Amino acid sequence: MLGFGSVGQALLPLMLRHLDLDAARITIVKPSAKGTETAQRLGVRLLSATLRRDNLRAVLGPLLAEGDFLVNLSVEVSSVELMLLCRERGVLYTDACTEPWAGEYEDAGKPLSERTNHHLREQALALRREGEGRATALITMGANPGLVSLLVKQALLDLAGAGTPMPADRTGWAALAQRLDVQVIHIAEHDTQQRARRKRPDEFVNTWSVGGFVSEALQPAELGWGTHELHFPEDAERHDSGCRAAIFLKRPGAATRVRSWTPLGGPFHGFLVTHAESISIADHLTVGDPRDPVYRPTVHYAYHPCDDAVLSLHELAGRQWRVQQTHTVMRDDIESGRDELGVLLMGPSIGAYWYGSQLSIDEARALCPDNSATSLQVAAPILAGMAWAMRHPDRGILEPDDLPHDELLPLIHPYLGPVVGVRSDWTPLAGRGGRYPERLDRDDPWQFLNFRVV
Repeated sequence: MLGFGSVGQALLPLMLRHLDLDAARITIVKPSAKGTETAQRLGVRLLSATLRRDNLRAVLGPLLAEGDFLVNLSVEVSSVELMLLCRERGVLYTDACTEPWAGEYEDAGKPLSERTNHHLREQALALRREGEGRATALITMGANPGLVSLLVKQALLDLAGAGTPMPADRTGWAALAQRLDVQVIHIAEHDTQQRARRKRPDEFVNTWSVGGFVSEALQPAELGWGTHELHFPEDAERHDSGCRAAIFLKRPGAATRVRSWTPLGGPFHGFLVTHAESISIADHLTVGDPRDPVYRPTVHYAYHPCDDAVLSLHELAGRQWRVQQTHTVMRDDIESGRDELGVLLMGPSIGAYWYGSQLSIDEARALCPDNSATSLQVAAPILAGMAWAMRHPDRGILEPDDLPHDELLPLIHPYLGPVVGVRSDWTPLAGRGGRYPERLDRDDPWQFLNFRVV
């Protein structure tokens, strides 16, 4: 296991609970010995090392043999390099995010298009043709990206109604979404977990990795771009290669807000943070030529993190995106709240339908130690992906969208708290234009946003 932050600490007890693993054969590689009490308690080996281009193979080579499993939960270590090493050794692989080497996210010398998740995804998928029939590598297999791609499939079947046959492949899923006229899919998440002590100046607080969140929040905002959209954003650009399912904006996701909705939280402003699922879901649900598709939904993340993380982002913006000195991940000090994470499918024929998890901190702690609601929602899909890969060890590189949702969701559901589907008449235009006049296209009530820039 590479990295042992909040997700690694959440995953390890689940691995030992559900997989036939000997703790003594598990090795955790992380930059320092700090925060490893959980691993020591469970009898897992620890190796302190900072992985770089020039030492990756020297450090990991002796640890990896055919049939082993590499679980990558690190930041600033190239996912592509790790996948190449695993392929050479016949090692199974999974991660929760496609990562570049340190410094590549913020490299001002690179074109913005090469600092996007679209670019990182294309790099990873470029290995697919060479790796068919090789050791299974499940990329971006966390909560989002990961779980939400499985939830979209179930939500589509819910909307289609009883008796709808299960689509056999991605072409069938895209055709079903087109028949339902799903125009917009939000990954709508509202985290209300809180602790007694509030955020202090020069401190970034979050319910999961601070480094991971800051990195993606400062990438260009990205979203899958639907065929129904009438107005192209002024500061947006398209990609001229690859799947072309997404566009990116010339501003960070942390500076871009969108309107969304969850059943318990109601309407909210979320951050349009780039995530791999915004691209992969839009790509997998495309009908026709990717360069000029007949159908594709708009897909994007709409994230309302915990209140202290919102304050942290506000302070970060005021500091001209210079990250705070102190990084704090809430877990044992969380007193209340939940993480409401799901997919919100919208369209003129279906209205709005949210399907997802409403896991509270109390439920998370009762289900598995060393967890918050957020970390458990990430760890459970990784565990399910590992179990699936061990049963199917020669499938090459796969995304969550390629996996059978009906096999994986039953493994994940026990750790999600209430999993509900809720219909609503909410749209992004609900209640708009009353107090102050706005330029709104009432003929297009499913327009995904009016951008709000911090």
